[in-house]
Amino acid sequence: MELSISDDKTKELLTEVMIELLRTKRDLIRDILLEALEEVGLANAIAEGRKNEFVSEDEVLSIIATM
Repeated sequence: MELSISDDKTKELLTEVMIELLRTKRDLIRDILLEALEEVGLANAIAEGRKNEFVSEDEVLSIIATM
């Protein structure tokens, strides 16, 4: 016996799961997003340093701290 569900039902179920995750795991999601933003900031600082003069570790950390 094979079980199948429609694309609309799948989308509805996934939406419900995402909403539930946002409600119950808010702190975890916030931490994940913050970590991702810090990584982007670090990547941008590294890229900027490669185009111009060397960027010191202190400068990179101060940029990240302001995010």
